[in-house]
Amino acid sequence: MLRLRILEILKEQNHTKYWLYKRMEMSYQNFLKLVNNETSSIRFENLEKLSKFLDCPIDDLFERLPDPEFKSGS
Repeated sequence: MLRLRILEILKEQNHTKYWLYKRMEMSYQNFLKLVNNETSSIRFENLEKLSKFLDCPIDDLFERLPDPEFKSGS
């Protein structure tokens, strides 16, 4: 399972959610879903914006978590 690290990156860079929200040009409701990992899909354009505004490679935006439904060796 993948998880977005937006909040952690913002904290590392001393930025606020509001700072990022103003740059993303999306509805606040969708923005909150995105930063709180409550979405099941992300537009490529939003990934590009996040990478640009947070000044990090796209793969740094993600963290892989163990998937409780996946059992190795099954």
